[in-house]
Amino acid sequence: MTADLAPVPPGVLSIALVSEHASPLAALGGVDAGGQNVHVAALATALADRGHRVTVHTRRDAPDLPDRVRLGERVEVHHVTAGPAAPVPKDRLLPYMDAFARVLVREWRARTPDVVHSHYWMSGLASLGAAREAGLPLLHTYHALGTVKRRHQGDADTSPPERIGCEIEVGTGCDRVVATCRDEVTELVRMGVPADRIGVVPCGVDTERFTPTGPRWARGPYRHRLVQLGRLVPRKGAAVSVAALALLPGTELLVAGGPPAER
Repeated sequence: MTADLAPVPPGVLSIALVSEHASPLAALGGVDAGGQNVHVAALATALADRGHRVTVHTRRDAPDLPDRVRLGERVEVHHVTAGPAAPVPKDRLLPYMDAFARVLVREWRARTPDVVHSHYWMSGLASLGAAREAGLPLLHTYHALGTVKRRHQGDADTSPPERIGCEIEVGTGCDRVVATCRDEVTELVRMGVPADRIGVVPCGVDTERFTPTGPRWARGPYRHRLVQLGRLVPRKGAAVSVAALALLPGTELLVAGGPPAER
């Protein structure tokens, strides 16, 4: 369903969220569909619940997607044509960010938001020039840092070589970085991002969905339970939980996440 949001009334913010590879509409569980998709969808919905108007700009990855899709009463998703209208691994999207930025400039000239919040380094790169050209304030959330990926993944890191330099450019060029923990702040300061430009907003938990009550997996004969929640891909750290188990007497490990049960 296509959609056009009504004009923004006085006292209500028009907010642009940019999430180049992680659409809030995507089915979860794929290689590049997970936490960021959920984060952006939840953020957009929460801002809308507070009365604001939100547009999420994400890359078109299928030819039959409508330009705009309504996601709730005050949220729309704008599919940006940048590169092929087909799935592309996120680590191969950098060549299309100039085209993504050009679409943002046209969009923000026609429908000017009050503030832009970009998510992930390539979204930040596309938003940085577009926001400057449109004279808009830009907030940025990294979700992951290239320096950390390189340190812990080594040769398994598939990020393009330009990533860390681009992350520095975004962090030093945007108006505010929204980090998710203190360790990230330390890493950003080492990269040269001014500490007074960084704020910390920890990732939240949906307490209506995740509660102490409700069905539980049967416990084994152990006093403690360690839970690992996430997709079963190496970068999510399940191996760290397995290693930690050896240091935790009387503890069982419960791993919850993909791939699908039939696999």
